[in-house]
Amino acid sequence: MKLEINGVPVEDTYCEAFDGIYSRLLITAKHRWLLKKAAYGSTALPSTVFGESEGGVEKFVSPEETPDGRQGAIIQIWVQKTKNFKDVLMRELGKRIRQGILVVPTTRLFNATQSENYIDAEINVGRCGDGYEWEEEMWGRKVIRIPIMFGEFIIERYLGYAEGIAGGNVWFFCESEEAALEAGEAAVEALKNMEGVITSFDICSAGSKPETKYPEIGPTTNHYYCPTLKGKIPDSKVPEGVKSIPEIVINGVNIEAVKKAMYVCLEVASKVDGVVKLSAGNYGGKLGQHKIYLKDIIEEYGE
Repeated sequence: MKLEINGVPVEDTYCEAFDGIYSRLLITAKHRWLLKKAAYGSTALPSTVFGESEGGVEKFVSPEETPDGRQGAIIQIWVQKTKNFKDVLMRELGKRIRQGILVVPTTRLFNATQSENYIDAEINVGRCGDGYEWEEEMWGRKVIRIPIMFGEFIIERYLGYAEGIAGGNVWFFCESEEAALEAGEAAVEALKNMEGVITSFDICSAGSKPETKYPEIGPTTNHYYCPTLKGKIPDSKVPEGVKSIPEIVINGVNIEAVKKAMYVCLEVASKVDGVVKLSAGNYGGKLGQHKIYLKDIIEEYGE
């Protein structure tokens, strides 16, 4: 059976996803521009491949959905599932909260993770009050009030973490950069209000591969799929006429959320003129704990 969506061919392949650990957090602020600054600033720079963290904005929420009655944003911060993941998560949360949220005027931070596992924010964030911070119960939650020069920063003391699925992905083979940007933007936009998922890179322009000539610097370009190398290397896998291949990388609180998000991306991209093929990236099954087959998600979520 020919695999396609809206007449666009879909490669019969799979994406390779990984077990990861995430913390789902709720930021609130007095004004929208401050909220966006904190949400996007604290989740920028994906760096899990370097043993650090990555994040993304899941969705923005109304004042009716927040503890303190102010507008909010739900974000996710992810680390790799390793033996010392809790130490890494503690360090990374502290870094991103203190440098990306606390320093933005009027912000507050609350737990939004449904889990029995928690990190004590008093250790990695609360103590930046230099001993002048104090604990109270506000909005039915235990919070730490940290005095700062602008006024104060309020953070819920116990921030949850849980296990999820990281690195789900889809690829769009496009006839031009313009088509690639349109398809990528449509995919990211379609996921903005989907529960439980983030796109840590939004439109990712540079997929990588595990083998490299320079292991000391980490992952390098996936040269098989670089359009500018077609005709210059004998093993190019870029089809004729393809000028750009964007990737959408998806993390989700469970594999069902990732699968649904992948299908949504494929479906919306298939409607963009200039998208000639849909696919996904993997590492030959060598690295990830999960294989998500495009054929399976099309059968499950397609009409």
